Amino acid sequence: MEQIKHECGVAMVRLLQPLSYYKEKYGTWMYGLNKLYLMMEKQHNRGQEAAGLAALKLQAEPGDEFMFRERAQGNTAIQEIFAAVHAKFSTFTPEELADVDFAGKNIPFVGEIYMGHLRYSTTGKRGLSYVHPFLRRNNWRAKNLCLCANFNMTNVQEIFDHIAVKGQHPRMLSDTYLLLEQLGHRLDREAERCFAEAESLGLTDRDITEHIESRINVANILKESAPVWDGGYVVCGITGSGETFVLRDPWGIRPAFYYKDDEVFALASERPVLQTTFGLEANDIVELQPGQAIMTNRKGELRIEQILPAQKLASCSFERVYFSRGSDIDIYQERKEMGRRLVPSILKAINNEVDNTVFSYIPNTAEAAYYGLYQGFEEYLNHQKTQAITALLKDPAYSSEAGKTALETRIAQVLSRHIRAEKVAWKDIKMRTFIAEGNSRNDLAAHVYDITYGSVLPHVDNLVVIDDSIVRGTTLRESILRILNRLHPKRIVIVSSSPQVRYPDYYGIDMANMDEFIAFRAAIALHQERGTMNMLTNLYHRCKSQENLPKEKVQNFIRELYAPFTEEDLNIKMIELLRPTGVDTEIHMVYLSIEDLHKACPNSPGDWYFSGYYPTPGGNKCVNAAFIRYMETHQAELLS
Repeated sequence: MEQIKHECGVAMVRLLQPLSYYKEKYGTWMYGLNKLYLMMEKQHNRGQEAAGLAALKLQAEPGDEFMFRERAQGNTAIQEIFAAVHAKFSTFTPEELADVDFAGKNIPFVGEIYMGHLRYSTTGKRGLSYVHPFLRRNNWRAKNLCLCANFNMTNVQEIFDHIAVKGQHPRMLSDTYLLLEQLGHRLDREAERCFAEAESLGLTDRDITEHIESRINVANILKESAPVWDGGYVVCGITGSGETFVLRDPWGIRPAFYYKDDEVFALASERPVLQTTFGLEANDIVELQPGQAIMTNRKGELRIEQILPAQKLASCSFERVYFSRGSDIDIYQERKEMGRRLVPSILKAINNEVDNTVFSYIPNTAEAAYYGLYQGFEEYLNHQKTQAITALLKDPAYSSEAGKTALETRIAQVLSRHIRAEKVAWKDIKMRTFIAEGNSRNDLAAHVYDITYGSVLPHVDNLVVIDDSIVRGTTLRESILRILNRLHPKRIVIVSSSPQVRYPDYYGIDMANMDEFIAFRAAIALHQERGTMNMLTNLYHRCKSQENLPKEKVQNFIRELYAPFTEEDLNIKMIELLRPTGVDTEIHMVYLSIEDLHKACPNSPGDWYFSGYYPTPGGNKCVNAAFIRYMETHQAELLS
């Protein structure tokens, strides 16, 4: 219903055979580039603001370029960067393009290593200079570094201080830039270690360079750099000498999956991407474990090393609810189970009036949960049918010969009951941001969705509509509730297949401000109603008292904000806040409980946006800072 922006997606392809092998077997030396394109397109859902790719040519001679990068912004960025790459190919003759050896040495973007990135901004910072991959150049090939990541760090200032105290002079306070400089510095030191080792062996000139490039140990670089990082991340990199690495955060917050055979090593943010791109089964794909790095050296030899101790698993459950594609075998089943577990709460909301209820969903990401919801209600109805038929068979009134005909009629009536499923909502148009004037934008937003007229019996039927999440409530107020009301249902039940989003995220999801959440606004309104605003003032002062503490000593007090209220209290208040003018239909809201979320997706326990339990110390510090910002911005109106 409301698009939540995710930080990004990553993709990496490392060819393990000579380019001639792919030319002979697949008819093109562009095999790696083509696979990267597919992997990026299959992850377009993870980033629609920008995209970039990098390529490394291992066969380049001194004087020739060996590391290439292309970046673009906008929803068509993937097509633009690959079109730009292919435009460079067009400057060569057909004979040159057909010559694998020539292409490998001379044509830009023809290489053995490819890395791609898709970006959503979570910081509000936009522009090509913020688009991954980031590149750190050096005249020594081994000291070149290209970096991209799916991440967000909570302790940017701490990372800045950590590298500045060593004498570096970072030019900006950006987590990607700081990581590039930090890792680049450690790469320099690792190259110097190898240089000293080469000199001790009596090597000179190009032999020293060869020694350095063949002995760079990326694990050393990561072990020196990563311990200061606090956040959710999958950091990918390529060195100029042909080393690759991917490091996953020790809490397993952000996802990474990989595949390797004799031809290729490939990694992506989602498992189905690899399955589709390479024609694999789910069990062919391996998930990179928390705190692990997977690395290849210049020869293509792969190794996995535990860089950071694994922490308590906190894999992001929003990946399962919303971000990752539902084509994953596990995610699809989990989303269906989320829907199925909502049945008891919805029954309560409709007063058990199943026969007079139409079930539908908000397209398109809620569809899998809707199927689970539908199946759950079928199971409920089948149970009722079984009980009814059992009672009829025991009823002596139907034991006579004449009664048998009546019994058959009654059983047929019982069996005819069914769950009424309709596609009520249709996504009609995509709003264009060139509509700048507020009233015009709101008017158009009200028509983003359309309805199927005649699908609901006016003033008789309940209408239950499920969505994957209800975060801000803007689309509900401006569009969904208005159009559903045109069908004149007896009551509207808006269902979320995830719990109430109450807390900001600081690990890569675009949810950083407290007042964005309808649940938070409802809690504030309830405090105002009940005359307990002094609690907010008290929380503010307690948060302020921790501002200068190290992140490890900071407590998250914000959970206390919600403690006085039940989930139903918040639901009722949210309905009041979201009810459009002129809509007087009875409205209910139903959210999946946190307990049922964990039962539906037991392997992704990270739930901080719902529960307030942040997996890292930086999360606690950031949520307190967000509350301080809210109070200092709104204090006058809150206390008026």
